[in-house]
Amino acid sequence: MADAGDPLTRSRIHRALSRPNHLMGADRELVLLTGLAAIILIFVVLTWFSALFGIAIWIAVVAALRMMAKADPMMRQIYLRHIGYLPTYRPTSTPWRKS
Repeated sequence: MADAGDPLTRSRIHRALSRPNHLMGADRELVLLTGLAAIILIFVVLTWFSALFGIAIWIAVVAALRMMAKADPMMRQIYLRHIGYLPTYRPTSTPWRKS
């Protein structure tokens, strides 16, 4: 049996601490943002057509976001990090590259 001070002692990480924060199977912030945009569309225009159009758009976007989350649960964070690093990318692989 392993000692409490043993560096190889295994400890369990609870599932809720390691899984991504999703709502309805998609990224939480994106689902809430698209829901807010759909509600704004519905209440600004105030017609039956805008209500149906807002609901249809929201359902389609949530379906696309669910496909995105199924492909990679952290895709939004990775894309934002990628955009943030763009100014630091070098045009060559190394400063000592010969052309």
